[in-house]
Amino acid sequence: MAPMVDGLRYATLTSYSWQQPRLLLLMALIPVLFLVRWLLVHRRRPRLGVAFVAGELRPDYSAVLRFLPDVVLGLSLALGIVALARPQRTDERVVQTGQGIDILLLVDVSSSMELQDLKPNRLEAAQRVAREFVDGRSGDRIGLVVFAGDAYSMVPLTTDYELLRESLAGLKLGMIPNDGTAIGTALGVATNRLRDSRSRTKVCILISDGENTAGSLDPLTAAQLAHVFGVKIYTIGLGKDGFVPYGQDENGRPRFVETQLDETTMRQLAQAGEGQFFRATDNGALRGVFRRIDQYEKSEIKQTRYRNTKDYYRIYLFWCVGLWLLWLALKNTFLTNSLED
Repeated sequence: MAPMVDGLRYATLTSYSWQQPRLLLLMALIPVLFLVRWLLVHRRRPRLGVAFVAGELRPDYSAVLRFLPDVVLGLSLALGIVALARPQRTDERVVQTGQGIDILLLVDVSSSMELQDLKPNRLEAAQRVAREFVDGRSGDRIGLVVFAGDAYSMVPLTTDYELLRESLAGLKLGMIPNDGTAIGTALGVATNRLRDSRSRTKVCILISDGENTAGSLDPLTAAQLAHVFGVKIYTIGLGKDGFVPYGQDENGRPRFVETQLDETTMRQLAQAGEGQFFRATDNGALRGVFRRIDQYEKSEIKQTRYRNTKDYYRIYLFWCVGLWLLWLALKNTFLTNSLED
């Protein structure tokens, strides 16, 4: 009985999805039907003039009971319309099959990433596009390694993409006190993270704008070690060679500094890791690089959706029929013959 009563609560009714929601508009016709019936009956009913002496007619509040059958009939019709609209609840369950891949993003946060040939600067351009890359993945474990003169694992391999996005947004210049570009150390940290992975595919995406100037591990040796553990390496070289803008001087004029990417080493690292080297000299090229990597490294994740839809119209049909029978019973009682105005 409790589910029957609970079905009449407003919170329950608003929680449904409706197969035929437009039928609920028919409820607005119920008062119209009663009005039309009253007009027809009032017009055809013979009138009998009765005179009462003032003060002899006492008010009888039980006369309002004559409206009870109409109230019962109205409720029955309303609940019948609710039943016809087919209230439902749908539970959807998604089952994933297959296996994602493990990806580590290695991001250079050295001082040279402040150069402004990518807008607004190299680091912020890399952050933005890396977040877009994360948004496009599903089912993969992704981690984050940051490096300058030292390298640190900032986010372990995880499917918590919100945590990863927050960590990428929090990257800033100078977050590693020891400046420089320790590419070999960064690859070593990444390999240490990926070597125990059971994923069928393990990928490193190295983003840097310079040459290896720090750390005790040679980059090519680190790439070869990563390859031993089945890690594929993609390298992305940021920025243009030559003089590029770098802030402003005291007079507000743009300053320029000379920069040079060690493209030879970056290519060797990608070759040793059976990956590919890309050069990104502007924001559009960087976005295109990530799109290509996204196409190369696809996960074989299949989603199966199970939908279980349950109808609740029987509850309202029960009330509709029950109230209809009650109305039929009340029609044959004194209530329908009570004195009317």
